[in-house]
Amino acid sequence: MLIEAGMNDVKDMHETKPKKASAELATVLAASRKQSKGRWRGRLSLLLLLILAAGGAGYFYSRQEGNQYNYTTQPVKRGDLTVLVTATGSVQPTEQVDISSELSGTVRDVNVDYNSEVKAGEVLAALDTNKLEADVKSSRAKLDSAKANVVKATADLESAQSSFQRFRNLVQSNVSTQQSLEDARYKFDSAVAAKDINVATVASAEADLRLAEVNLAKAKIISPINGVVLTRSVDPGATVAASLSAPVLFVIAGDLRKMELQVDVDEADVGQIAVGQKATFTVDAYPNRTFPAEIKQIRFASETTNNVVTYKAILSVDNADLLLRPGMTATADVTVEAVKDTLMIPNSALRYAPPAAESPRGRGIFSLLRPPRMGPRTGNQGGEALTGAKRRVWVLKSGKPAAAVIQVGSSDGQLTQIVSGDIKENDAVITDATAQAK
Repeated sequence: MLIEAGMNDVKDMHETKPKKASAELATVLAASRKQSKGRWRGRLSLLLLLILAAGGAGYFYSRQEGNQYNYTTQPVKRGDLTVLVTATGSVQPTEQVDISSELSGTVRDVNVDYNSEVKAGEVLAALDTNKLEADVKSSRAKLDSAKANVVKATADLESAQSSFQRFRNLVQSNVSTQQSLEDARYKFDSAVAAKDINVATVASAEADLRLAEVNLAKAKIISPINGVVLTRSVDPGATVAASLSAPVLFVIAGDLRKMELQVDVDEADVGQIAVGQKATFTVDAYPNRTFPAEIKQIRFASETTNNVVTYKAILSVDNADLLLRPGMTATADVTVEAVKDTLMIPNSALRYAPPAAESPRGRGIFSLLRPPRMGPRTGNQGGEALTGAKRRVWVLKSGKPAAAVIQVGSSDGQLTQIVSGDIKENDAVITDATAQAK
């Protein structure tokens, strides 16, 4: 009975295990089916979204590809190209002198006025000379007195020399004592010294007289150059004081028929200008007239104003008709290069590339979501990379843009020289494009 009961337990146990394992396996398979179904649903949803996005982008892009454009063009021209550097400055005299007084005193006379033409050595004004004339007379009197003292000292020296010689002879003859000879020698030496002092006094008196005469001459304020009086800052009766910062009484400009234009050239342009280059300039007083000039000097020293570095250039100006006046502001155009009979293209054409230059081939799905760019772009887009002076421009042929590669040269800021390339005069180069509304 016991053996039979044990055998039944073992049999029940073997029958229970397979049933349990089968139940667990069924549970796992059911869960796996649910997860797999969820993942496939997610993947299908994502794939559907991508297909819809790609289709929408493709439709949008096809609409863009089908757009028609209105092109703005300008013709390629042939002519002369002039490269200019523009600078501003002012017209100034070639020679200008500020005149002050070297003496202190009261102004007695003023002989010139504004715009007076003067010659070198001409008296412009004069100070009161009463004291200066008295100084001259006093110095002359001192000189006369010193000269008289020299005459007296000379006579005293001759007398002392004669006495010394006489005593020396007497001593040699044993008639006089040695002491008497020494006294005579002392008087002789004193007479020599007295004469030397009086001679020096004469020299000093002569120097004082010359100084007094020079000061008297300086009381006349004279013009050092031939020219024109630009400013007069003194009137009769005014008191002037001589000092290191003495006030300017007159400003004299040299010959105004020859003037100079001083302009400030930007540091970015200074490398393009050179002595001898021609220029033209205008002034506000004569806006419809241009004046010729020529660079005669470019200064090495820089000038900085508001963090802008410039260099001073001096241009010679012929002012034979005296239309130009000192201080007039001017705008100058310096010709740095002149190219004759060359093909020229507008600079706006160099900056433009049509939308079709950006090909959709090779793009990914997401790149299709971006619409193509329109309007001006650099002319180097839409093909192989260009280097150096080569540029790609677009010529309108049969209503469609066609690329042309050119080599460019000098530019005046609006037009650029065409050195070489597959382009000819009167070709219509595209400078802008606008999409037509549908």
